[in-house]
Amino acid sequence: MLAAAVTGKRKAALVELPDLEPKDEFVVVKVHSAPMCTEYGSFEGGHERVAPGHEAAGEVVAIDKSTRVKVGDRVVVMPQYPCGKCELCLTGDYIHCEHNRDVTKIIDSYQGTGTMAQYLVKQDWLLVPIPDGMSYDHGSMACCGLGPTFGAVRLMDAQPGDTVLITGLGPVGLGGVINCRYRSCRVIGVDNNTYRADLARKLGAEAVIDPADPDALQKVRDLTSGRGADKAIACTPVPSAHKFAIDATRRRGHVAFVGWTGEISVDAIIGKGLTIHGAWHYNLAHATKVMKIIAETPDQMEKLITHRFPMKDAQKAWELQLSGRCGKVVLHPWE
Repeated sequence: MLAAAVTGKRKAALVELPDLEPKDEFVVVKVHSAPMCTEYGSFEGGHERVAPGHEAAGEVVAIDKSTRVKVGDRVVVMPQYPCGKCELCLTGDYIHCEHNRDVTKIIDSYQGTGTMAQYLVKQDWLLVPIPDGMSYDHGSMACCGLGPTFGAVRLMDAQPGDTVLITGLGPVGLGGVINCRYRSCRVIGVDNNTYRADLARKLGAEAVIDPADPDALQKVRDLTSGRGADKAIACTPVPSAHKFAIDATRRRGHVAFVGWTGEISVDAIIGKGLTIHGAWHYNLAHATKVMKIIAETPDQMEKLITHRFPMKDAQKAWELQLSGRCGKVVLHPWE
């Protein structure tokens, strides 16, 4: 099979990998759509990786002992390789499992877990059915396209009429606009990327504020009758964006952190009585709700997915991501 690979600093290529075989509950999925996420960091830094990626939608093509799926099933591949036995896994919060499995030893192959490849292996219970009539590209948005912010708005219990501030309008933050508007929330975005600011408005954001504007915080207050946003989702690892989310949220409000590696001020959280949420993904029991949002907002999905590339053009796709002039980018391994 073929897979995309980072081969050097801002260099990519296709590489040949051994074919995969199913084993026990691990089934083989033919990847039709592979959304791109933060792997561009490895591309930019020259950190060599073969078959990177953690998002995919495709078709089950081989099974061993699985009874949960059958050959031909169209599925979204959920991230990680959790144990499936601990309390977190059994209650649907598998994303926080502390006992991820070493799949390469189980299937006797050093590959098979990356999504930017023609095939991958995955536990059958982490495959979510794609409804009839939904494309693979749209179904694949159930991972990082909508997933992290879907988890955030559920944790914060965002209600119709709430004002939700979203800092960072990359693909995850743009997905947050869709999730919030689906719940009839009012959205204020924060980003200095003009391309993504414009896209956020097209997706339903009422206003987008440039964080470099010295009056940015006051502008949020002006849009919220002086109180601040009811809820905020920080979708970037930039520490200043985390601080802005806290400062721009009203007292007794909620802030969800989706972007990793940021820094926050505990004093500000205590002083305002904020409720803080860590939102990585969503409970597996809510997967059908995510698919329902996708099914009911096809036009929004088409706006969110701004570019599609054959996998052989991964170099161009990563260069585009680094430019910032895109929403969600999807690779097609079979083109």
